[in-house]
Amino acid sequence: MANLPVEVITEILSRLPVKSLLRCRSTCKCWRSLIDTTHFILFHLTKSHTALIIRHRSHLYSLDPQTLNCHHKPLELTHPLMCYSNSIKVLGSCNGLLCISNVADDIALWNPSLRRHRILPADRFHRPESSLFAARVYGFGFDALSNDYKLVSITYFVDLHNRTFDSQVQLYTLKSDAWRNLPNMPYALCCARTMGVFVSSSLHWVVTRKLEPDQPDLVVAFDLTRERFREVPLPVTVTGNFDMEVALLGGCLSVVENRGNAFDVWVMRQYGLRDTWVKLFTLSDNVHTGSVKFKSVRPLAFDHERDRVLFEQNRSKLCWYDLGSGEVGYVQITGMGNSIEGTVCVGSLVPPSLLCHDERLGHENIRKKRYTIPMLIHCCFNQNQSVISVFTFRNGKLLILLLLLYCVLCGVWFCKFCSV
Repeated sequence: MANLPVEVITEILSRLPVKSLLRCRSTCKCWRSLIDTTHFILFHLTKSHTALIIRHRSHLYSLDPQTLNCHHKPLELTHPLMCYSNSIKVLGSCNGLLCISNVADDIALWNPSLRRHRILPADRFHRPESSLFAARVYGFGFDALSNDYKLVSITYFVDLHNRTFDSQVQLYTLKSDAWRNLPNMPYALCCARTMGVFVSSSLHWVVTRKLEPDQPDLVVAFDLTRERFREVPLPVTVTGNFDMEVALLGGCLSVVENRGNAFDVWVMRQYGLRDTWVKLFTLSDNVHTGSVKFKSVRPLAFDHERDRVLFEQNRSKLCWYDLGSGEVGYVQITGMGNSIEGTVCVGSLVPPSLLCHDERLGHENIRKKRYTIPMLIHCCFNQNQSVISVFTFRNGKLLILLLLLYCVLCGVWFCKFCSV
């Protein structure tokens, strides 16, 4: 029987979801050595399946965005933090890692697919005299240049008597496993409930320059590499005179402008270039929702064909917007109430620790192993079913074609292969 090259095995396995990969990993040492390499983890990340994390009070659930209309029951996730007041916060999502916290300000980096987590040290802040504590926001992301995960904490204070504000900015890096102080942010936060939106190695918030009613809103970015704030150019027609919110949609920075009677959803096709802003769609109360009034809109994800947008309405419901027909459809989630928030998270093998890139010895050992087609089928076989489970995942047809093509090239008939 012909042997499969490690390149073919890597390509096939990279298209499996994490759950199936963990099953393959427990089969033998050879497969574990391959799946545990940094090269494979990062390669699998480029092909990962997107999941929707739903927060409902102190509970977190996972759903496939493509099956939201199929009345599938969400999968409850067991997160690693204690819940003292029936509440949990999602501070950010990056590369399959969720950053979560509770009311006691305990913070954890957690991969729900691997069920592995890391508790972070507590950040500390000093409250200025005569100032009131207003809010604290976070932002979580990955700095590719330094190969480091970073968490930004912005503690915001307001002096109501003098109409002034102050902030304390702290930065946690996974490499140092410690917090350090940064220069203050010279802006006032506009929304204390919105965490930093991670796009293109930067975290984004909506802010204003002064605590004055006529001051326009703007979007600032914190560059995780340079560790400093900068302003992001807005669409030409967006002046900042209306309330705004930032979001992540399809890997691009998105801005939602609340014009009072309608919401305009913008997407920056190419990050940093003002001319690439595109108005994706507009939501209007009287046209799309009837008696239900829009108070807030936050886009989350495209469907598989990218002709519908999943968005969160009023921090309580999920809806689909059809880009072709302009119709809005509400999503019914079994067992969920009316107070939910959604976060997009990919399924990945990335651990809540730094990956080592020096793996030359590991690759040499892997290439000495011999992988056969029966071994591949055996590793992907689900004992609870009478069929090969790998055929049921999204790219199962590609796997079948790869196996058939390899058998033909090696002069092995598929019928002979099945009889082994």
